[in-house]
Amino acid sequence: MSTTPRKAGAFDELMALRDGPRPAAGEVTITGSDPLFASPFRIGGTLADALAARAVAANDLWQLRTGRRQRIAVDVRAAAATALGGEDMTLVRGADGAYRPAPLSPDVEHMVSLTQPWQTADDRWFLPHFNLAHLERRVLEVLHCDPTPASVRAAVRRWKADDLEEAVAAAEACGGVVRMPEEWRAHPHGVHLASRPVVEITKIGGSAPEPLPGGARGTEPLSGVRVLDLTRILAGPTAAISLAEHGADVLMVTAPQLPQVPPFVRDTSHGKRSTYLDYTKAEEAARLRALAAVADVFVEGYRPHHMEAHGYGPDDLAELRPGVVYVSVNCFGSGGPFGARAGWDQVAQAVTGTCAVQGDATNDGRPQLTPVYLCDFLTGFLAGYGTLLALARRAREGGSYHVQVSLCQSATFLQRQGLVDDFAGAPGRLTTDEFERYAVTDDGTVYGDLKSLGPVIRMSETPPSWSKTTPRLGSSRPEWLPR
Repeated sequence: MSTTPRKAGAFDELMALRDGPRPAAGEVTITGSDPLFASPFRIGGTLADALAARAVAANDLWQLRTGRRQRIAVDVRAAAATALGGEDMTLVRGADGAYRPAPLSPDVEHMVSLTQPWQTADDRWFLPHFNLAHLERRVLEVLHCDPTPASVRAAVRRWKADDLEEAVAAAEACGGVVRMPEEWRAHPHGVHLASRPVVEITKIGGSAPEPLPGGARGTEPLSGVRVLDLTRILAGPTAAISLAEHGADVLMVTAPQLPQVPPFVRDTSHGKRSTYLDYTKAEEAARLRALAAVADVFVEGYRPHHMEAHGYGPDDLAELRPGVVYVSVNCFGSGGPFGARAGWDQVAQAVTGTCAVQGDATNDGRPQLTPVYLCDFLTGFLAGYGTLLALARRAREGGSYHVQVSLCQSATFLQRQGLVDDFAGAPGRLTTDEFERYAVTDDGTVYGDLKSLGPVIRMSETPPSWSKTTPRLGSSRPEWLPR
């Protein structure tokens, strides 16, 4: 395979969504190069461009506060490592005082063993998704099999690919046909997404311009900005931690009965607070509405239209809190024939052709997932970027805004950056020195004493940081910090 040139730089594409002139020469420096991972995709370069764009948007807000701009630096290898999640990038201190990689969760191991491309009766490939017990049950009920790789393989082999995709969707489970990139581009849903920007920002209501609030973290770009985080499992939580790193007060809202993946909670909760509110109960729903009424940002990652059914859709929030920035994070994006479906990183990789390209390059043509949760983290970074742009627009011209990002859009955004061919010997992780350059220690957490890959964006005056330890779920009162 030969190297394919980048058709349009990710940074340039993102800057085209921003109001205002391009950053001045020397404001943004991106160093290093791919590959860190055994993948033909420009994983690090695309993530670095997304993080640099987010930093430029944070710089825009900081300029609104201070009249000044600052220098930004991002390293491609460090940016790539952010997509590792807990694997190697979160270390736990043992009894001997040494930090070692956090053990892989048995639940995650089980999910990974089943959530793979399997061959179908018509010699195509289908990826069923098995995260979270209730969603796994729905897939197993469609397949009529046991939760083992051999049983799933045999069951998928009895189905035609398109029939299985429709049956899984009808059961409100998750999965997708493995397509080639050109198949996805010709598919009605691929055509729909191609007509939309990778980050959609829509004005959904009028309100007076709002200057940026003050807050406990002084002149950080998002100091005093209040963020309600109603998300779980990687992409949505990554969007919210992006805001916490620039100084926002981020309050995670979940309920005790909702399923979680503890390693993912651990790795995406730094700098946040956490509270329990069950919005299906009248008293707790009223408290959530009271929080939302004075929030600046509302981030949700539920199945499309789920929040509208409970009175927390974008129009509901814009009426309750004129000037809100409402952020939706999902798999298939806004509208289109698959617009009501739920999905995950692996499903997006399958349907968009990412999985096929990875397999063609590394697995003798058999579809294969990328080595990291690339779509999840890229989508979270893009959501953070869109949120910052919307807050700047609110400050300048007023209004409520709906920011929409999706895993499928992120997958095709990655593909647009072209391919590399020198990845066979990629190390798969940072060196110890590289890791230590960004490491943040976090002692006394509910997960133990941690050393984690911290924020990798460098800003000359307000470097992104985590102001709090990763919290125990439900450990904070449902209230905002004073401004």
